[in-house]
Amino acid sequence: METNQYQVGGNYDEMFADEVNCRSHYQDFLNILKKTSSKRMSHLQFSANKTQVAMGMTFNVYHDNQGTEKILHLDIIPRIIPNKEWIKLEAGLKQRIHALNLFLQDIYNDRKILKDKVVPEELILKSKDYLEPCIGLTPPKGIWCHITGTDLVRDKNGEYYILEDNLRCPSGVSYMLESREIIKRAYPDLFNQLGVMPVSDYPTKLLKMLQFLSNKPNPVVGVLTPGIYNSAYYEHSYLALQMGVELVSGVDLIAKNNKVFMQTTKGLEQIDVLYRRIDDTFLDPLAFNPDSMLGVPGLFEAYKAGNIAMANAPGTGVADDKAVYAYVPRIIKYYLDEEPILNNVPTYLCREEKDRNYVLENIEQLVVKETNAAGGYGMLIGPKASKEEHDKFRGLIKGNPTNYIAQPTLSLSTVPTLTDEGIEGRHVDLRPYILYGEEIEVIPGALTRVALTKGSLVVNSSQGGGSKDTWVLYK
Repeated sequence: METNQYQVGGNYDEMFADEVNCRSHYQDFLNILKKTSSKRMSHLQFSANKTQVAMGMTFNVYHDNQGTEKILHLDIIPRIIPNKEWIKLEAGLKQRIHALNLFLQDIYNDRKILKDKVVPEELILKSKDYLEPCIGLTPPKGIWCHITGTDLVRDKNGEYYILEDNLRCPSGVSYMLESREIIKRAYPDLFNQLGVMPVSDYPTKLLKMLQFLSNKPNPVVGVLTPGIYNSAYYEHSYLALQMGVELVSGVDLIAKNNKVFMQTTKGLEQIDVLYRRIDDTFLDPLAFNPDSMLGVPGLFEAYKAGNIAMANAPGTGVADDKAVYAYVPRIIKYYLDEEPILNNVPTYLCREEKDRNYVLENIEQLVVKETNAAGGYGMLIGPKASKEEHDKFRGLIKGNPTNYIAQPTLSLSTVPTLTDEGIEGRHVDLRPYILYGEEIEVIPGALTRVALTKGSLVVNSSQGGGSKDTWVLYK
């Protein structure tokens, strides 16, 4: 397939250093690409799409009135990361998760970081994600954030930046795993040739981590799902199946005598660990939201009594608030006495007058985000927005400044992507997954999300984004 018309433009391209020169870790793939006809590439893409549907790799888009299930479009040109790059990413992510876990333990107990005024007390204590029932708690083995999906982006100079921490119920790992199986069929010989690190053992590692949270020799583990109408239900059922554990919803569980039991055909069976995919406040109507129909009355009391472990621990959401994000470099320095290995994107806090004034005056050049929104919602991309949208967000910021942050518009790196017009660059981000059990482990792969619309910087699946398989090389 022809690549000599490929345009790098002013972006950092993962595959091409410029319009002529391919990066060394992509050279073997480029050789394959040049030998593959356009017709064959289209056939491979069609097969990938059909396989996704056959596997049930679909999701629902909230706010979509049609209620249709969609596939997360998997582009067949992978993102390849050389080992040298990965080693730095791995070290930076481990450092960050270690510090955030210490932060969570502190703010729910001694609050030293708040007393020392490193992080504003009101930012934490007034956050809707700071859960009072969790005050004074230490979760099993002292671990709060067992499963994290951290979003990174790369600027026009090739520098990686942390964009967002996802410590509640990060999704997408099933797409990373299934995408690998699909892409391996497209390029069966290339994996061994290049030395691509495997990701297929993730379910085994996840199960081992969950079992580690219990002191029982053979703990009973379950995946707690909101149910079939949840946008990520495919992932919940997939992970339960791969781990060989029960997939349960709130109606399947009952709390008695500060213990939690599954209702089975043979009677009640105690459950020791829950990988919960339900938001914190819906876990237990007696402890949190009394209107919740998804949770289990009495679950939180059993958790406090130490009779059940949950991953991630309730209360973790406060640490991935977009306003708290701005303080993570200080959090790392405070707890670890280290400089961050991976930098944040520079962030303006609208709650602070100086930052707010700057944002209001320069909104056309900035990305503005709601601190509690996710999935690409509640966001303004200044350079792409109209004057009316700028004015609307100025009003929103003035009305509730604590609810907004702003960041410079990063160009985001690009990866060659198969389109109707041939191979073109599309902007991507990177979501590696980190497990925290006996040790912190970064899975050597990631969900690369790609903005399928030309020039778009929005990669979220809910906003029409797709994905790529991510190959981390042994060398």
